[in-house]
Amino acid sequence: MRGLGGLRNAVRQELVARQLDEQIAARFPVGQRLRVLDVGLGQGTQALRLARAGHSVTGLEPDGTMLAAAREALAGEPEGIRERVRLIEGDGQETGVHFLPGSFDVVLCHGVLMYVQEPDPMLAGLARMLASGGLLSLLVRNADALAMRPGTAGDFDGALAAFDTDTYTNRIGVTVRADHLAALTATLAGIAAPLHAWYGVRVFCDNVSNDAELPAPAELARLMDAEDRAGRTDPYRRVAALLHLCGVRG
Repeated sequence: MRGLGGLRNAVRQELVARQLDEQIAARFPVGQRLRVLDVGLGQGTQALRLARAGHSVTGLEPDGTMLAAAREALAGEPEGIRERVRLIEGDGQETGVHFLPGSFDVVLCHGVLMYVQEPDPMLAGLARMLASGGLLSLLVRNADALAMRPGTAGDFDGALAAFDTDTYTNRIGVTVRADHLAALTATLAGIAAPLHAWYGVRVFCDNVSNDAELPAPAELARLMDAEDRAGRTDPYRRVAALLHLCGVRG
């Protein structure tokens, strides 16, 4: 769990990694080298982790600064890992321009949909990138729990306002979208990648400061286990800040 930045990001990356590995292990033979597409890979945390596990990873990122950070991180990896990763500057809404249908076993789209005003066409495009039986992994803001962050912070005006909207202002000051579990479930069914499993991410830690450092290892392990358990358990996962949805291409 080193190198993941502050606590909020560490929780996000660690939980998504655990959940994704669980789904991959359930769907593919042990040792199979998977073809992975990471749409909006950011700094490349999950892409590099999967490359280290032996998979072939293509990262698609529209932001030049983020792409430069991912390339810098990749440059620090051994040659055997570097040769398994391809980084491309591009938009997740144009996957058909870059790749042929059925080119990947796993497609990741984490922390991207909130910036897309009309996500359904993009999701349909991502599903087309998957081979039969392939896994689509989405990480989205939970629209069913938008009142939780302001409410638990004591901002009750903000909490009351959040009940009546599907948008929120993120920590960098940008107003973006959130997604409802039921709506995304229907969308995944409609694009032939029906929901197979879903998790909550950051039930307890969403309100901590962006600068909050990681606690001591023993305490961090307990925190991760508590978040992991909550993210798999009703009703806790339903009020998580983020939802991790896993669809399977039919």
